[in-house]
Amino acid sequence: MSLGANKNYELGGSQHRKQSAVPIPPARRLRGYAFDPSLSIVLETSFINEIIFEVDWEGFEESPLLPGPIGEYLEVIDYDPASRCFYDPIDLNNPYILAQDGLAPAEGNPQFHQQMVYAVAMTTIQNFESALGRRAMWAPLLREGQDSVFIKRLRIYPHALRQSNAYYSATKKALLFGYFPASPRSSGIHIPGGTVFTCLSHDIIAHETTHALLDGMHQRFIEPVHPDNLAFHEAFADIVALFQHFTFPNVLENQIAKTRGDLGSENLLGQLAQQFGLAIGNYGALRNAIGEINPETQRWELIRPDPNAYLTTKEPHGRGAILVGALFDAFISIYNKRIADYKRIASNGTGILQEGELHPDLVKRLAREASKAAQHILTMCIRGLDYCPPNEISFGDYLRAIITADYDLVPNDNMGYRIAFIEAFKRRGIYPRNVRSMSVDSLRWKMPHELAFADTAIATQSEDFQKIIRELQDDTIEAALIQTREQAFEFSQFIAKKFKEKISNDLIRNNRWFREVSGLDLARKEPRSNASGLKLDKKGYPVFEVHSVRLSARTGPSGNSLDQLILTVSQEKEDLLPGGYKFRGGATLLIDWKNLTLKYAIKRRIDDDSRVAEQGEYLRSQVGLSLRETYFGRASNEPFMALHAH
Repeated sequence: MSLGANKNYELGGSQHRKQSAVPIPPARRLRGYAFDPSLSIVLETSFINEIIFEVDWEGFEESPLLPGPIGEYLEVIDYDPASRCFYDPIDLNNPYILAQDGLAPAEGNPQFHQQMVYAVAMTTIQNFESALGRRAMWAPLLREGQDSVFIKRLRIYPHALRQSNAYYSATKKALLFGYFPASPRSSGIHIPGGTVFTCLSHDIIAHETTHALLDGMHQRFIEPVHPDNLAFHEAFADIVALFQHFTFPNVLENQIAKTRGDLGSENLLGQLAQQFGLAIGNYGALRNAIGEINPETQRWELIRPDPNAYLTTKEPHGRGAILVGALFDAFISIYNKRIADYKRIASNGTGILQEGELHPDLVKRLAREASKAAQHILTMCIRGLDYCPPNEISFGDYLRAIITADYDLVPNDNMGYRIAFIEAFKRRGIYPRNVRSMSVDSLRWKMPHELAFADTAIATQSEDFQKIIRELQDDTIEAALIQTREQAFEFSQFIAKKFKEKISNDLIRNNRWFREVSGLDLARKEPRSNASGLKLDKKGYPVFEVHSVRLSARTGPSGNSLDQLILTVSQEKEDLLPGGYKFRGGATLLIDWKNLTLKYAIKRRIDDDSRVAEQGEYLRSQVGLSLRETYFGRASNEPFMALHAH
C-alpha cells in the first residue's frame, strides 16, 4: 500500500493521526559542576568535574516552570546590587536548552549560574523529602500576635554580594551568594585577582540550602543560647554537602580508583569548597572531614579524633567540625565493613590488596557500596531531625535522635550502623547527658510508659491525652486530600489550633502526667503573685504555643511503614537571660498515627533552673556577642551573615 492510500498520512488532508499521550519526564537533566570551576582546569580532575544533575520534573500546564527558574520551591532572582544590573533569567523549557541537558558549564555566563544554583538546591531538597517522608517547607514568616505566613518559595540571589561570603538569610527567606577577587596567594590555581563565584560551588549551594531546610524544621536552632546550636547548623549543612558527593558516579569511581578503595586517605570526596578555600588564601579546601594541609610542612595529614576538643572548642565552625568528623567517621566504618568481602575475594583471602591499580570491576563494586553507605548515613542524619528536642540541641541529643529514629524504622541493624555512630561519637568525647551507658537501648529516647513518676497515680492520667489524640485523628481525615504544599501548611496550622484548644481545657491543664511529659507549666496562677516568669492569659493560665505540626509517612527497607504526627509545644520566660534572649522549654511529641499513641516526648523543662544557669553563663561568655548587643540591641536575626564572612 502506498503512503498516499491512507488519508491519515495525506499531506494537507482533512484527517489527522491521533497523537498518543506523551508521559511527563521523571526528571529534568541539568549540567553543572560536581565541585566547582577550579577542578575543570586541572587535567587530573577536568573529566570528572562536569556532571548531570537529575532533578524532579517541575512544570505542568497549571503550574509551569517559569524563567528564573521559578518553580514550586525556588525562585532565582539574578539582581546584582553592586552593578545595579538584572541578568536575563534562564528558561529551562527552551527546547534548545532541554535538548542539551541545560547550558554547558561556563563561569562567564550568568544564565548558567542560575541553572547551577537551581540544580543543586533541588537535589538537596529531594534528599530531605526522601528521608523525611513529606514535602519540604521553608520557615514561615512570623508576626507577633498573628498567624504564621506561608512561604512558598525560597529566593536565591546568585550575585547578591560583592564579597567573599554566601549565607542563608532567615529574615529574607533567601540564599545570598557573593563573588570576589581571588587572593594573590592562590595564583597556582586562579588568575591573581580573578573573580570567584560562590554560586558555582556545589558545596556552598548545598550548604546554604541545608541551612534553609533545617530552619524550616527547627526555627529556634539559630538562637545561640547553647554552644552546640550554631555549631550543629554548620555541621549538618557540611554533612549534607559532603554526602551528596557520593551520588556522582564518575567522581566516586575516580576517587575509589585513586585511593585504591581507602576513603580514609586524602581524596576530593571529604573536602568542601576547594576553590573558595584557596581563593581566600587557605592551603586547601575551606573544610575537610578527613585531613588537612599542615601549613608548615605543606603536606596532607590525617585529622585524629581528640576526645577533649568537644570540651574546649567553642567557635561554631571548629565545634561543628567535631560533629562532621564523627559522622564521616561512622560512614568510613560502615563502608569498610561493606567492602570487606570484596577485598577478601580480590586478595585471595588476605584482605590486603596487591600493589597497582584496582581492577575496573572491583572499582565499580566498591563505588556502589560507598554510594549505598553514604546514602544510608545521610538519610539517618536527616531522619533524626524529627526526633530532636525543641529550641536547643546538643550533639549528644542528636546522637540519641539518630539512634531512636533509625531503630523505629529499621529494627534489625544487621550492618551495625547504630554501633558505628556510637563508636564515632565516643572517640570524640561526645556523651549525652542522663544516660546510663552508650548502648543502643540506653541511648534511645524513653517512651512515656517507661518513665518513672514519683507518684504512681500520675501514670493513670495518660488516658486523658489518649482521648485528645483520638479526637485529633478525626480532625485529620481531610489530610488525604492535601495536594499542595500550601494546603499542607494550612492544615498544620489548623491542627495546631485544634491541639492547643484541646490541651487548654482545665482537665489537661491540671493533668500532672501531661505536665510531666511535656515539660510545660500549665497550672493556673494568681497574676499578682506570679513569680514564675511566664506570661499569663486573662484567666491566669500560663501562655504556651504549638510551635510546629508535621505529618510524616516513611517506609523502611523491609517494606514496613511508619506514620507519625509530630508536634512541638513550647513556653518561654523573659528577663532570665542576657542579650534579650528568652529562656524556652517544651517538648517534641511524636505520635504513632496508626496506633494512636504518644511514642516519645522529648522534653526540656520550662522550670529547669540548671538550664537557665548554663545558658546565662554561656551567653555572658560570648564577649563579641555582648558588645554587639550593647550597640545594636538583641542578637542579629542574620546569624549566618557574620558566621560565613571571610
